[in-house]
Amino acid sequence: MSSLKGKTLFISGASRGIGLAIALRAARDGANIAIAAKTAEPHPRLKGTIYTAADEVRAAGGKALPIVCDIREEAQVMDAIEKTVAEFGGIDICVNNASAISLTNSQATDMKRFDLMMGINTRGTFMVSKYCIPHLKKAANPHILMLSPPLDMKQKWFEHSTAYTMAKFGMSMCVLGLSGELRSAGVAVNALWPRTTIATAAVGNLLGGDAMIRMSRTPEIMGDAAHAIFTRPAREFTGHFCIDDKVLYASGVRDFEHYRVDKSSPLMSDFFVPDDDVPPPGVTVQPIPSVAAAQTSR
Repeated sequence: MSSLKGKTLFISGASRGIGLAIALRAARDGANIAIAAKTAEPHPRLKGTIYTAADEVRAAGGKALPIVCDIREEAQVMDAIEKTVAEFGGIDICVNNASAISLTNSQATDMKRFDLMMGINTRGTFMVSKYCIPHLKKAANPHILMLSPPLDMKQKWFEHSTAYTMAKFGMSMCVLGLSGELRSAGVAVNALWPRTTIATAAVGNLLGGDAMIRMSRTPEIMGDAAHAIFTRPAREFTGHFCIDDKVLYASGVRDFEHYRVDKSSPLMSDFFVPDDDVPPPGVTVQPIPSVAAAQTSR
């Protein structure tokens, strides 16, 4: 299968960034996209709403269903999934993209922020997956995808931002568990993570400003990598912690230059990429500085 035409994707946090890129790539095939996110009104620092995303999906050739949904709220998640099934007749692909981030140490992380990250990243991912699964089991080639990193248990990933890493790795633990639980049902469960920083609002606002954006790839690489995963047979490809350019290289892509924001700037590695993960031939990535260094470079 090389096309997602007629497939229905339920994507959390798809109003901008990586979630929107995944939606638009599927839309170009003629897919149906449920855009489940909180942003219904324009935000002063964050571009896009569920309605502007829906317009982009339709312009790209897909069908769109914008749904206001806070994935911390069980009733809202259940309602959003019911609306998606009522509109499109089922769900083929569940994408857990919504995420909260705070790169702070224990003393700088208030418990409200801790609960937000655990509630969206770990609990929200589990809950969205849980309520999509009965519908996915009825689909022809069902996939669940978490936008979460490999479970690389190195202290360096935890010591500067314990709460965020716990919450993000919680998403990946869902991959580890659900891929085993759903293997016999033929539902694929995988994770996808970028090798480099991605030019999103989170990187620009929280990590390194314009300088880090220039050292990043565009969200389209994640959209293309997700598409490559979704078009693989679910029974044959599950339980994997994928890196974007390695997925694309395995699919035949050899040129990654068009994904770069600024070809004159070196690419910056993202957090959580294992030290022993080798990039595709011709790709050179600069090691990411510590959280503190990244924040002070703004």
